[in-house]
Amino acid sequence: MTVADGARGRDSAARACVAVVLNAKAGAGECERESARLEEFFAGSGVESRVTLARGGEEIGAAARRAARDDETGIVVAGGGDGTVNAVASQLVGTGKVLGVLPFGTLNHFAKDLGLPLDAEEAARAVVAGRIVRVDVGEVRSQTDESDVHYFLNNSSLGLYPVLVREREKLQQRLGRGKWAAAFWAGVTVLRRYPFVSVRLDADGRELRRRTPFVFVGNNEYQLDAFRVGTRARLDAGLLSLHVTRAISRLGLARLALRALFGRLREDKDFDSLAAREVWIETRHSRLRVATDGEVNIMRPPLRYRVLPGALRVCVPPARGGEEGAGGADGRGRGNEENARRGGGETR
Repeated sequence: MTVADGARGRDSAARACVAVVLNAKAGAGECERESARLEEFFAGSGVESRVTLARGGEEIGAAARRAARDDETGIVVAGGGDGTVNAVASQLVGTGKVLGVLPFGTLNHFAKDLGLPLDAEEAARAVVAGRIVRVDVGEVRSQTDESDVHYFLNNSSLGLYPVLVREREKLQQRLGRGKWAAAFWAGVTVLRRYPFVSVRLDADGRELRRRTPFVFVGNNEYQLDAFRVGTRARLDAGLLSLHVTRAISRLGLARLALRALFGRLREDKDFDSLAAREVWIETRHSRLRVATDGEVNIMRPPLRYRVLPGALRVCVPPARGGEEGAGGADGRGRGNEENARRGGGETR
């Protein structure tokens, strides 16, 4: 039973079209070149597919919404980086549709943590011949405007990072700089200003008051050990990870970065790390820049973060012998595996 069979469900065996949404700007144009190859691959695998080449965030979101509402579509594939995957996945949360991932981005954090192959053809093969797992989704919602809600598969942050992203985007648009060059000069600008935000945090009843350069909220636990910093061992633990510093200087921030490289970040007195199912953030600011998987939005606090356990169904490669419920080919990034033979509607 393939993942495509599981996405069809028991009573809709004839309706398992794969909708592919490709970010034309991702991977230095790689998505655009792969479009025809992907159509040929799915056709050769006996799977009906519809490929949309989207040129920008609005087109990506619109294509994903159409696919999520289409009764003929069982799997919606996001081709691009983490921002593209987030834009597509955000339209699938709670719909029962299955997410496929073609990692054409620069860093591909979600694909790596889930154990997905980074080769385009191997990733496409996981869509048609892999299995379905359920993974958690992070949510941030403004308590001032209940309609202002954003999802994240990787992480969300306040403070330095959202400001850096906005500066980078300005440099790219105004000066035509490449992404990495723009990121470097944006980093120089942001560190020169070095903005702080004063927050009151409530993590499952534990209160913290901090004046800090950043607040980081991860979907599941991020590793802080040497050589594994920034990765996650599993995506289905039903927890958020909260990381926040005290009011440290630029030199103190550099010290924390060095400690992270040597796996000693948890020992630092200026660094707090804890896990929670729900995090509330209050501040005197009337508006905050909030990053979710690299995309920045302006939100009105207070903010409520929570984890949505098993809210997203995702295609992953077949399990290797001896693996049970592993989310990826190497056993990392575990999710709850579905029983495709029962129509993909149950979790173990």
